[in-house]
Amino acid sequence: MTTTSQTAYLIELHPVEIFRTNVLNSLQAQVLIAELLRRFPWYRINFDLEDRDRILRVEGQNILPHQIIALLNSLNFDCEIIQ
Repeated sequence: MTTTSQTAYLIELHPVEIFRTNVLNSLQAQVLIAELLRRFPWYRINFDLEDRDRILRVEGQNILPHQIIALLNSLNFDCEIIQ
């Protein structure tokens, strides 16, 4: 008699918000990621600077887009949600 063991993998999907920014280079992106993670350590954050919209991608539960925008604006960066 053979038994088959099955392993279930739970894939947890998190909401994602995409923002258009004016971040110019990876140094600026690293500084902003560090600041965002300091305030929102439960988010996964990255930039796509190859995209013409200089994308900021934020993944996690209970994303606070207006606070993210306010933080980037306070650091003299443009930031808006892409609908």
